[in-house]
Amino acid sequence: MAHKSKILIIGGTGYIGKFVVEASAKSGHHTFALVRESTLSDPAKSKVVEGFKSLGVTIVAGDLHDHEGLVKAIKQVDVVISTVGGMLLGDQAKLVAAIKEAGNVKRFLPSEFGNDVDRINCVEPAKSMLSVKVHIRRLIEKEGIPYTYVACNFFAGYFLPTLAQPGASAPPRDKVIIMGDGNTKESPFPANLMTALGHSVFVKGDHTNFDIEPSFGVEASELYPDVKYTTVEEYLSHFA
Repeated sequence: MAHKSKILIIGGTGYIGKFVVEASAKSGHHTFALVRESTLSDPAKSKVVEGFKSLGVTIVAGDLHDHEGLVKAIKQVDVVISTVGGMLLGDQAKLVAAIKEAGNVKRFLPSEFGNDVDRINCVEPAKSMLSVKVHIRRLIEKEGIPYTYVACNFFAGYFLPTLAQPGASAPPRDKVIIMGDGNTKESPFPANLMTALGHSVFVKGDHTNFDIEPSFGVEASELYPDVKYTTVEEYLSHFA
Protein backbone atom coordinates (compact mmCIF):
# COMPACT_ATOMS: atom_id res chain seq x y z
CA MET A 1 0.00 0.00 0.00
CA ALA A 2 1.39 3.40 -1.01
CA HIS A 3 2.38 5.75 1.78
CA LYS A 4 -0.20 8.42 2.50
CA SER A 5 0.98 11.89 3.45
CA LYS A 6 -0.43 14.46 5.83
CA ILE A 7 -0.97 17.54 3.67
CA LEU A 8 -1.69 21.14 4.65
CA ILE A 9 -3.12 23.36 1.91
CA ILE A 10 -3.00 27.15 2.17
CA GLY A 11 -5.54 29.04 0.04
CA GLY A 12 -7.72 25.98 -0.38
CA THR A 13 -10.97 27.80 -1.13
CA GLY A 14 -9.60 29.65 -4.16
CA TYR A 15 -9.76 29.00 -7.90
CA ILE A 16 -6.98 26.39 -7.87
CA GLY A 17 -6.95 25.46 -4.20
CA LYS A 18 -10.37 23.83 -4.05
CA PHE A 19 -9.35 21.29 -6.67
CA VAL A 20 -6.09 20.55 -4.84
CA VAL A 21 -7.92 19.99 -1.55
CA GLU A 22 -10.46 17.71 -3.20
CA ALA A 23 -7.80 15.70 -5.05
CA SER A 24 -5.71 15.29 -1.90
CA ALA A 25 -8.66 14.05 0.15
CA LYS A 26 -9.95 11.72 -2.56
CA SER A 27 -6.44 10.26 -2.92
CA GLY A 28 -6.64 9.15 0.69
CA HIS A 29 -4.20 11.65 2.17
CA HIS A 30 -4.96 13.10 5.61
CA THR A 31 -5.78 16.59 4.37
CA PHE A 32 -5.77 19.86 6.31
CA ALA A 33 -7.01 23.20 4.92
CA LEU A 34 -5.94 26.47 6.53
CA VAL A 35 -8.95 28.79 6.29
CA ARG A 36 -9.31 32.40 7.43
CA GLU A 37 -12.05 33.28 9.91
CA SER A 38 -13.51 35.72 7.37
CA THR A 39 -13.78 32.90 4.85
CA LEU A 40 -15.75 30.75 7.27
CA SER A 41 -18.36 33.52 7.55
CA ASP A 42 -18.55 34.10 3.79
CA PRO A 43 -21.76 32.41 2.48
CA ALA A 44 -20.21 31.38 -0.85
CA LYS A 45 -16.92 30.18 0.61
CA SER A 46 -18.59 28.44 3.54
CA LYS A 47 -20.29 26.08 1.08
CA VAL A 48 -16.87 25.12 -0.24
CA VAL A 49 -15.65 24.51 3.31
CA GLU A 50 -18.65 22.30 4.06
CA GLY A 51 -17.81 20.32 0.95
CA PHE A 52 -14.28 19.84 2.28
CA LYS A 53 -15.63 18.57 5.59
CA SER A 54 -17.79 16.02 3.80
CA LEU A 55 -14.59 14.63 2.27
CA GLY A 56 -12.99 14.29 5.69
CA VAL A 57 -10.77 17.36 5.42
CA THR A 58 -9.62 18.88 8.71
CA ILE A 59 -10.34 22.63 8.73
CA VAL A 60 -7.75 24.73 10.57
CA ALA A 61 -8.70 28.36 11.28
CA GLY A 62 -5.79 30.74 10.70
CA ASP A 63 -3.89 32.86 8.19
CA LEU A 64 -0.40 33.74 7.00
CA HIS A 65 -0.06 36.55 9.54
CA ASP A 66 -0.43 34.27 12.58
CA HIS A 67 3.08 32.84 12.93
CA GLU A 68 2.43 30.71 16.00
CA GLY A 69 -0.76 29.31 14.50
CA LEU A 70 1.05 28.52 11.25
CA VAL A 71 3.85 26.67 13.02
CA LYS A 72 1.33 24.68 15.06
CA ALA A 73 -0.59 23.67 11.93
CA ILE A 74 2.57 22.80 10.00
CA LYS A 75 3.85 20.52 12.76
CA GLN A 76 0.88 18.24 12.12
CA VAL A 77 1.80 17.49 8.49
CA ASP A 78 4.51 16.23 6.13
CA VAL A 79 3.67 18.32 3.07
CA VAL A 80 2.62 21.96 2.65
CA ILE A 81 0.98 23.20 -0.55
CA SER A 82 0.32 26.90 -1.11
CA THR A 83 -2.32 27.95 -3.65
CA VAL A 84 -2.67 31.58 -2.59
CA GLY A 85 -3.59 34.18 -5.21
CA GLY A 86 -1.39 36.83 -6.79
CA MET A 87 -2.00 39.47 -4.12
CA LEU A 88 -0.64 37.14 -1.41
CA LEU A 89 2.40 35.72 -3.19
CA GLY A 90 4.82 37.90 -1.20
CA ASP A 91 3.23 36.85 2.08
CA GLN A 92 4.51 33.34 1.46
CA ALA A 93 7.76 34.53 3.04
CA LYS A 94 5.89 34.22 6.34
CA LEU A 95 4.96 30.67 5.42
CA VAL A 96 8.58 29.84 4.60
CA ALA A 97 9.64 31.17 8.02
CA ALA A 98 7.01 29.02 9.75
CA ILE A 99 8.05 25.90 7.81
CA LYS A 100 11.68 26.53 8.72
CA GLU A 101 10.82 26.86 12.41
CA ALA A 102 8.58 23.78 12.43
CA GLY A 103 11.41 21.76 10.93
CA ASN A 104 9.37 18.71 9.95
CA VAL A 105 8.15 19.39 6.41
CA LYS A 106 9.33 16.88 3.82
CA ARG A 107 8.05 18.81 0.80
CA PHE A 108 6.80 22.35 0.14
CA LEU A 109 5.00 23.43 -3.01
CA PRO A 110 4.75 27.25 -3.17
CA SER A 111 2.00 28.94 -5.18
CA GLU A 112 3.32 28.70 -8.74
CA PHE A 113 0.97 27.03 -11.24
CA GLY A 114 1.93 29.31 -14.14
CA ASN A 115 5.06 30.42 -15.99
CA ASP A 116 8.40 28.92 -15.04
CA VAL A 117 9.65 32.22 -13.67
CA ASP A 118 13.32 31.23 -13.91
CA ARG A 119 13.02 30.75 -17.67
CA ILE A 120 11.05 33.75 -18.96
CA ASN A 121 11.67 37.48 -19.38
CA CYS A 122 8.36 39.34 -19.27
CA VAL A 123 7.87 43.04 -19.86
CA GLU A 124 6.37 45.22 -17.12
CA PRO A 125 4.17 45.06 -15.14
CA ALA A 126 4.12 41.25 -15.38
CA LYS A 127 7.88 41.23 -14.76
CA SER A 128 7.47 42.81 -11.32
CA MET A 129 4.61 40.50 -10.36
CA LEU A 130 6.52 37.37 -11.34
CA SER A 131 9.67 38.62 -9.60
CA VAL A 132 7.84 37.94 -6.33
CA LYS A 133 7.71 34.25 -7.25
CA VAL A 134 11.43 34.34 -8.04
CA HIS A 135 12.11 35.86 -4.63
CA ILE A 136 10.08 33.15 -2.87
CA ARG A 137 11.96 30.43 -4.79
CA ARG A 138 15.33 31.79 -3.75
CA LEU A 139 14.14 32.13 -0.14
CA ILE A 140 12.99 28.50 -0.05
CA GLU A 141 16.31 27.32 -1.46
CA LYS A 142 18.28 29.50 0.95
CA GLU A 143 16.45 27.98 3.93
CA GLY A 144 17.14 24.45 2.69
CA ILE A 145 13.47 23.46 2.55
CA PRO A 146 12.68 20.48 0.25
CA TYR A 147 10.52 21.83 -2.58
CA THR A 148 8.71 21.18 -5.84
CA TYR A 149 7.84 24.01 -8.25
CA VAL A 150 4.78 23.23 -10.39
CA ALA A 151 5.10 25.22 -13.64
CA CYS A 152 2.00 24.35 -15.67
CA ASN A 153 1.78 27.55 -17.76
CA PHE A 154 -1.69 29.05 -18.38
CA PHE A 155 -4.79 27.26 -17.13
CA ALA A 156 -6.76 26.60 -20.30
CA GLY A 157 -9.94 26.47 -18.24
CA TYR A 158 -9.38 30.12 -17.34
CA PHE A 159 -9.00 31.71 -20.76
CA LEU A 160 -10.41 29.32 -23.36
CA PRO A 161 -14.10 29.74 -22.35
CA THR A 162 -13.76 33.44 -23.24
CA LEU A 163 -11.51 32.71 -26.25
CA ALA A 164 -8.40 34.21 -24.65
CA GLN A 165 -10.06 37.38 -23.40
CA PRO A 166 -8.88 37.42 -19.75
CA GLY A 167 -11.31 38.90 -17.27
CA ALA A 168 -14.39 38.41 -19.45
CA SER A 169 -17.04 36.02 -18.16
CA ALA A 170 -19.98 36.58 -20.49
CA PRO A 171 -21.04 38.68 -23.50
CA PRO A 172 -21.12 41.52 -24.38
CA ARG A 173 -17.38 42.01 -24.65
CA ASP A 174 -17.39 45.34 -26.49
CA LYS A 175 -18.00 47.52 -23.43
CA VAL A 176 -17.20 47.74 -19.73
CA ILE A 177 -19.33 48.51 -16.69
CA ILE A 178 -17.83 50.99 -14.24
CA MET A 179 -18.84 50.20 -10.69
CA GLY A 180 -19.53 53.03 -8.24
CA ASP A 181 -18.78 56.56 -9.41
CA GLY A 182 -15.74 55.66 -11.48
CA ASN A 183 -13.31 57.52 -9.23
CA THR A 184 -11.30 54.55 -7.99
CA LYS A 185 -7.76 55.81 -7.36
CA GLU A 186 -5.90 52.52 -7.61
CA SER A 187 -6.28 49.22 -9.41
CA PRO A 188 -4.45 46.33 -7.71
CA PHE A 189 -4.64 44.43 -11.00
CA PRO A 190 -3.72 46.88 -13.81
CA ALA A 191 -5.20 46.27 -17.24
CA ASN A 192 -1.81 46.03 -18.95
CA LEU A 193 -0.71 43.20 -16.66
CA MET A 194 -2.58 40.63 -18.76
CA THR A 195 -1.24 42.29 -21.90
CA ALA A 196 2.31 41.79 -20.63
CA LEU A 197 1.61 38.15 -19.78
CA GLY A 198 0.02 37.67 -23.19
CA HIS A 199 3.15 39.10 -24.82
CA SER A 200 5.25 36.53 -22.97
CA VAL A 201 3.03 33.62 -23.97
CA PHE A 202 1.69 34.42 -27.43
CA VAL A 203 4.47 36.61 -28.88
CA LYS A 204 7.67 35.33 -27.29
CA GLY A 205 6.42 31.76 -26.84
CA ASP A 206 7.83 31.47 -23.32
CA HIS A 207 5.68 28.40 -22.61
CA THR A 208 7.17 26.34 -25.43
CA ASN A 209 10.68 27.55 -26.18
CA PHE A 210 12.59 25.49 -23.64
CA ASP A 211 13.46 21.88 -22.89
CA ILE A 212 12.98 20.28 -19.47
CA GLU A 213 16.33 19.30 -17.99
CA PRO A 214 15.90 15.76 -16.54
CA SER A 215 18.24 16.50 -13.64
CA PHE A 216 15.73 18.87 -12.02
CA GLY A 217 12.42 18.66 -13.86
CA VAL A 218 9.92 16.26 -15.38
CA GLU A 219 6.88 16.55 -17.66
CA ALA A 220 3.70 15.95 -15.64
CA SER A 221 2.13 13.72 -18.29
CA GLU A 222 5.03 11.30 -17.81
CA LEU A 223 4.30 11.11 -14.09
CA TYR A 224 0.58 10.48 -14.59
CA PRO A 225 0.15 8.65 -17.93
CA ASP A 226 -3.26 7.32 -16.84
CA VAL A 227 -4.80 10.81 -16.60
CA LYS A 228 -6.83 11.73 -19.68
CA TYR A 229 -6.86 15.40 -20.58
CA THR A 230 -8.52 17.51 -23.25
CA THR A 231 -6.19 19.22 -25.69
CA VAL A 232 -6.70 22.83 -26.75
CA GLU A 233 -7.50 21.62 -30.27
CA GLU A 234 -10.21 19.28 -28.97
CA TYR A 235 -11.74 22.03 -26.83
CA LEU A 236 -11.78 24.62 -29.61
CA SER A 237 -13.38 22.14 -32.02
CA HIS A 238 -16.66 22.87 -30.20
CA PHE A 239 -16.54 26.40 -31.63
CA ALA A 240 -15.88 25.30 -35.20
